[in-house]
Amino acid sequence: MITAELLRKKYLEFFASKGHAVVSGASLIPENDPTVLFTTAGMHPLVPYLLGEPHPAGRRLTNVQKCVRTGDIEAVGDASHLTFFEMLGNWSLGDYFKREAIEWSYEFLTSPQWLGFAPEQLYVTVFEGGEGVPQDEESMAIWESLGIPRERIFALPKEDNWWGPAGVTGPCGPDTEMFIDTGKELCGAECRPGCHCGKFVEIWNDVFMQYNKTAEGKYEPLKQHNVDTGMGVERTICMMNGCATVYETELFAPIMMKIRELSTARPEDEEQAVRAERIIADHIRTAVFILCDPKGGVKPGNVGANYVLRRLIRRSVRYAKLLGIATGYTRILADTVIEKYAVAYPELEKGRNNCISELVNEEERFEKTLNAGQREFDKVSEALKKHNQTVLSGRTAFKLYDTYGFPLEFTEELAAELGLSVDREGYEAAFKKHQELSKQAVGSFKGGLADNTEATTRLHTATHLLHHALHIVLGEHALQRGSNITPERLRFDFAHPEKVLPEQLAEIERVVNEAIKRDLPITCETMPFEKAKGAGAIALFDGKYDEEVKVYSAGDFSKEVCGGPHVARTGELGVFKIQKEEASSAGVRRIRAVLLPAS
Repeated sequence: MITAELLRKKYLEFFASKGHAVVSGASLIPENDPTVLFTTAGMHPLVPYLLGEPHPAGRRLTNVQKCVRTGDIEAVGDASHLTFFEMLGNWSLGDYFKREAIEWSYEFLTSPQWLGFAPEQLYVTVFEGGEGVPQDEESMAIWESLGIPRERIFALPKEDNWWGPAGVTGPCGPDTEMFIDTGKELCGAECRPGCHCGKFVEIWNDVFMQYNKTAEGKYEPLKQHNVDTGMGVERTICMMNGCATVYETELFAPIMMKIRELSTARPEDEEQAVRAERIIADHIRTAVFILCDPKGGVKPGNVGANYVLRRLIRRSVRYAKLLGIATGYTRILADTVIEKYAVAYPELEKGRNNCISELVNEEERFEKTLNAGQREFDKVSEALKKHNQTVLSGRTAFKLYDTYGFPLEFTEELAAELGLSVDREGYEAAFKKHQELSKQAVGSFKGGLADNTEATTRLHTATHLLHHALHIVLGEHALQRGSNITPERLRFDFAHPEKVLPEQLAEIERVVNEAIKRDLPITCETMPFEKAKGAGAIALFDGKYDEEVKVYSAGDFSKEVCGGPHVARTGELGVFKIQKEEASSAGVRRIRAVLLPAS
């Protein structure tokens, strides 16, 4: 049996033998990267060096990086999805490229000296081409030269075999992914690597950053070609030891055993019971690593990374209840996780006391409302069934959140288990109404601002530029449907029937930054509402304005009815950067953005 400790050791030794410097993994809490809440891949801490800045350790690097990804949190509980995982990586910063990366990947995977997988178990994928970038024939030819037959090499589209950029523009490129055939039967004629049936499990990914995506959506060759690779520790030892799932590996064995010891009940549905065990194990392990991170600063809360942590802990509590696990289990499982990982990650022992204190406090806080909230949910769901209804109202979902601390996702999970759905749009409406009432009660500033600091004033002004840019790029139907601004970021909801394309986002960002560069004056004029509309000012929520309104103009760029604070000139804003575009509710999209210092 190969352990995680031995795999880490072998990997670092192998790449050290190929001239790579072994460097330390970075914190789970990203440094100077507002686009992510946690470090999600080994490349995040290395972005400056991938862009050309010299690394003090040289041009060949290797390490083990802790990662947290919660985009697939609903999939946790299957055979391989995790929210926390360890990523083994090696990088070339403008040094070697495709041939060396692929040949070394093959050697490490198949050589008896290293991992010793049978070559016939190995399947690979490459980029099939698209958007002006040709098919990656070079990678395909290299794999064939190593003895992988063409029938085990699959050319797949961009969603499967392309990485990046991290934002709308920047370094990116095709990748080649390595899969191990588990020996299971094909699920159908179309079964291939990348299929989710479990026959093929991806364990390694070599990314070839050879392009730069421009704001116009073009892919231009990079002067510095980089290699960025990643091998998942949990999945690799799972495959090497013939385990059916990552939860059967030695990393999870003591945690799973402790969960079963603590369980006093078990659902009749065995699949449901096993899923609950896995979710508890995964979520508590992730929470421990977040709480013990040397950088610190993340505690259970209501926004950003703090909310992710709270959701993980509370989700585990809910599944612990399903298994009859008594209050206090988080302390016991945290100790189990720390004991398993303390040698590889000494920071866990150092952070033990704080970690357990936060876990126990959050568990107890949620326990106080969980039972009452569950009773409320059960009462509502029974009433729905009695009347042959299948949709839980948004108002009820908001009550469960506001009164009992149930996140919307939590209520949706409970509902799904009973074959019910939740009116998400109604929930959003109730949530917005609550926010408006709260702001009125405390006399908050208009315009969705958390306060009236300089930072929020700048971001508020940026929303006006964004609003007009949306009209230019998407059309005049893209009217504001909501706004929330904190000192760190802006969130802007707008009417639009479909996902905004990457090239459209790039153009929106360009239009806003062009208006900032022009250093336009921000002027304010008071006028009758009807005159404001006649002058072309954007005005929302007809009927809610006073007869006399303030109209803010950014030079000749934008004009909008508004009562909130603004900067004097657009040049004060810095650089506008879109972090994320996503659905908010039916027919409404949401953009999150930040302002960065001008270089």
